[in-house]
Amino acid sequence: MVNQRADRLATSGITVVEEGTTFKGALISTCAVVVRGTIEGEITAPSLTVSTTGAVRGMGKVREIDSQGEVSGQFDADSARLSGVIKNRTVVRARSLDIKLSLTSGRVEIVFGEHLSE
Repeated sequence: MVNQRADRLATSGITVVEEGTTFKGALISTCAVVVRGTIEGEITAPSLTVSTTGAVRGMGKVREIDSQGEVSGQFDADSARLSGVIKNRTVVRARSLDIKLSLTSGRVEIVFGEHLSE
């Protein structure tokens, strides 16, 4: 699904961090961002897609996040679809949240609550 979504986005402009690439710092894009490599830092974009080979570590402010890879840090989004690896102490604030996790060991803890923006 991630690759199909990336193909659709290619017609409207897309920023891609390819597998084997690590981006460190602040990434601000007016286009959708697809991560097949690694981003460490801050990201601001309309949408963020993290493939199974991708990882985003840091802070993200996007309208939509779709991750099948690894995420860690803090993310603010209108819509979030998460599978793959969600690291400890990760915070996701979203109006709509879809989580599909598969654990090989241990347990997952999810804390729900309303976040009021100032």
